[in-house]
Amino acid sequence: MKFGVLGTGAVGKALAGKLVLLGHDVVMGTRGTDNKSDLAGKILIDVSNPLDLSKGMQAVTLTICNNDSLGETIQREFPELRVVKALNTCNSEVMGSPDRVPGDHDLFIAGNDSGAKEQVCDLLRSFGWRSFLDLGDITAARGTEALMLIWLRLLGKFGNTNFNYKIVRAEQESKS
Repeated sequence: MKFGVLGTGAVGKALAGKLVLLGHDVVMGTRGTDNKSDLAGKILIDVSNPLDLSKGMQAVTLTICNNDSLGETIQREFPELRVVKALNTCNSEVMGSPDRVPGDHDLFIAGNDSGAKEQVCDLLRSFGWRSFLDLGDITAARGTEALMLIWLRLLGKFGNTNFNYKIVRAEQESKS
């Protein structure tokens, strides 16, 4: 399968490397308005977070929050694109190798297109992901992006990025 990875930093390199390792054709590109043609019907896995790091790690804020998200912004800007928010709540190394974190843990996904979300989950299963929590439409990206504020505090506490979230809930009682 053919993939385009937008971004040549640590995240882009980690994801492109994993895709190549799995035998996919991968093209990497930098951000730019001239790189956004012919996107209609394509799936974009949005792994980004709108972090403002200008005041340092202890004072990180989000540049978009509360009533909007970066995922929603991308979807509005490119309405024919099938945006799926995923992988933005873990480190780039964990994105491509979830087994870096022992035991079961969850990956949050959100998007307006259920078929696109299933295709993304299929791809991410090939990365080693096993547990997906579909949070609904792209507005759920508000929550996953906001989780990065806690993620950064956990990084400071643990001193490394080999962690992820696991949601534990009580079994629902059957109604008779």
